[in-house]
Amino acid sequence: MNAAVDVLHSAHQHINRDRLWQSLMELAKLGATVKGGVCRLALTDLDRQARDIFVKWCEDAGCTVSIDGVGNIFARRPGRNPDLPPVMTGSHIDTQPTGGKFDGCFGVLAGVEVLRTLNDLGVETEAPLEVVVWTNEEGSRFAPCMMGSGVFAEKFTLEETLAKVDAEGVTVGEALNAIGYAGTRAVSGHAVGAYFEAHIEQGPILEDERKTIGVVMGALGQKWFDLKLRGVEAHAGPTPMHLRKDALVGAALIVGAVNRAALGHQPHACGTVGCLQAYPGSRNVIPGEVRMTLDFRHMEPAQLDSMIAEVRQVIETTCEEHGLLFELTPTADFPPLYFDKGCVDAVRGVAQGLGLSHMDIVSGAGHDAIFLAELGPAGMIFVPCEGGISHNEIENAAPEDLAAGCAVLLRAMLAASTAIAGGGLAG
Repeated sequence: MNAAVDVLHSAHQHINRDRLWQSLMELAKLGATVKGGVCRLALTDLDRQARDIFVKWCEDAGCTVSIDGVGNIFARRPGRNPDLPPVMTGSHIDTQPTGGKFDGCFGVLAGVEVLRTLNDLGVETEAPLEVVVWTNEEGSRFAPCMMGSGVFAEKFTLEETLAKVDAEGVTVGEALNAIGYAGTRAVSGHAVGAYFEAHIEQGPILEDERKTIGVVMGALGQKWFDLKLRGVEAHAGPTPMHLRKDALVGAALIVGAVNRAALGHQPHACGTVGCLQAYPGSRNVIPGEVRMTLDFRHMEPAQLDSMIAEVRQVIETTCEEHGLLFELTPTADFPPLYFDKGCVDAVRGVAQGLGLSHMDIVSGAGHDAIFLAELGPAGMIFVPCEGGISHNEIENAAPEDLAAGCAVLLRAMLAASTAIAGGGLAG
């Protein structure tokens, strides 16, 4: 029995918890905020510094590093058979303006810890392993989100992506050149043997259920809309209630309808009005216009469409009753995604073998793994975060939970490497 098989079937976690934690804390110094979080926007100089550290750590671990045209970084640990497609893992190291230490960064540094652990144990895998830093997952500085993995999966073209601009008019291409991460590797056409992404849950379910590992079955489908309601501005005093065309009253009814639709299509349904602006915004003027966003999510396409149909009916009825006009514009459409059964089963089996409490879960947020799943077998591993809080400077996770998630990642990648060598896990 070779070393890789020994590790795969061992109940010992192997992961160096303190080393993983120290790496996370070291990276968190770059862009550290007063409240204990991180502000490290994509393709800024702070992002460059974080990328430089990642590259150094991976080269110190014996990896070869390449960078593609959108700035994605690939650290490759060779396997016995260089012709096999790599088993990949990764995430992102850019943050929200008021981000935390663990969102994305845990997935990247869990991958680095896997490499270091395999080196410590003297394990040679059959297939090569790759740890990836995906460019601009958050979309905070440049839209859209999941930019780097989207280009890799040919969802976005390189040309249109490099032309995207931030609020200051700086393009992605200019920013990449400024930080020295406009690489020469081709952005697409690369084989993916399997892809695993470790991540904090960014929600409260695992903590509430007292589970250490979330076996991610898939990601919720998402449909977003911009809604504009148009009534009539009028004086708040002389205009009687029954003669008003108040766009904000209509908006309030629609917010309630979005909430009811989500509650009525459980499990997994979510409905959110995240932005709402009333115009003209004067205390003694009846709002004549409201602009709002609608966000619907569900694991089943039919249920997602049913939610939207219910809310649209409320929009039409409300506008008719209150004398309003409306414009409903689709802005995003991500179909529900089920991760590869072999990858999901591997994560569940490893968690069980390590004696870690676990449960099946779905991702309500978007992740780079969603795009990678279209190129090869993919899966995700969730660990709890305190209070379910993320995209927040107080985001926190326990060192032992992070190490447990990394231990699952290690064995899932080894299992995939073995399966690929045997002709399995075909995407």
